[in-house]
Amino acid sequence: MKNDSISTPPFKFETERLTLRKPSLDDAQHIFNEYAQNAKVTKYMNWLPHTSVETTQNFIGNCCQWWENGEEFSWVITHKTENTPIGMISLRINDFKAILGYVLSESYWNKGYISEAAKILINWALNQSEIHRVWAFCDIENPASAKVMEKVGMKREGILKRWALHPNLPNNPRDCICFAITK
Repeated sequence: MKNDSISTPPFKFETERLTLRKPSLDDAQHIFNEYAQNAKVTKYMNWLPHTSVETTQNFIGNCCQWWENGEEFSWVITHKTENTPIGMISLRINDFKAILGYVLSESYWNKGYISEAAKILINWALNQSEIHRVWAFCDIENPASAKVMEKVGMKREGILKRWALHPNLPNNPRDCICFAITK
């Protein structure tokens, strides 16, 4: 749900090592090759591995439309010295809350990239007078994602019982851990 009183985030953020920028259709082939078709990367996502670059193009088209509608803001994550995506991160703002989501190529896991990207988005969100809570959740069997949320200052709030369906796992709602940071 769009909140017209909240500023649209910048198209681009920079951190010490990374650039976060609004995605474009030119990113589709690289995203497809780098991580969107990888079953290990998509295991805990709410989408199936992409089977074609067209699926990735459609997803990026949706990201651009959601940005224009103010429904969700997504950025591709790149190294500062390169322009090729290694992952994506997003914020979906609903009234006074923002939910964080992310995905990263397996070859870049355990290097602190998602934590670095998440921190800048969390800081931006909490600097908006209308946003009071940034939250995220992960599957109870995904300790790496839980570690990221703790590393960026989010506090574990509890277990969301039977919260999410992950199409890459058995078709039952799964328990998830909820994390949040507030002001």
